[in-house]
Amino acid sequence: MTTLPLMPTTPGDTAQLRTVFGCFPSGVTAVCADVDGAPVGMAASSFTSVSVGPPLVSVCVQNSSETWPRLRTADRIGLSVLSDGQDGVCRSLSTKNGDRFAGVRWTCSADGSIFIEGAAAMLDCTLYGEMPAGDHAIALLQIRQVHAEVGVAPLVFHGSRFRRLAEV
Repeated sequence: MTTLPLMPTTPGDTAQLRTVFGCFPSGVTAVCADVDGAPVGMAASSFTSVSVGPPLVSVCVQNSSETWPRLRTADRIGLSVLSDGQDGVCRSLSTKNGDRFAGVRWTCSADGSIFIEGAAAMLDCTLYGEMPAGDHAIALLQIRQVHAEVGVAPLVFHGSRFRRLAEV
């Protein structure tokens, strides 16, 4: 039997955990809505499918987020799975200051969900519930309507960089 060189996690050592978490590739989503007549949005890579009955997805949001408290009040929330080449959109929606939607092509549904044009998939959602999870909250979103651009490759984030998928 071989012994692995595992190291215990150290409270406050976020660099070690970020390195380990960075070993897992993820897609990148835009979580956006019209709030009081203005577009509000953020990028999230902690998106996953949860259930098909009822149809649920989740997004993890930092407790320090100033955007999520505004988004969570919206009647509808648009979730766009960003496509390959939309890394600029991700960066724009991740900025702390300024107009996050400057130069971003988007559309708004009649219900107030905002979707990024050219995204690989779009999910029109309502907030189903939230639960605390350490320094984040897990937001469960119930899917009301969907659209997929079959054949459009998603934007992938891995090792603190944007990547492309390659066929094997």
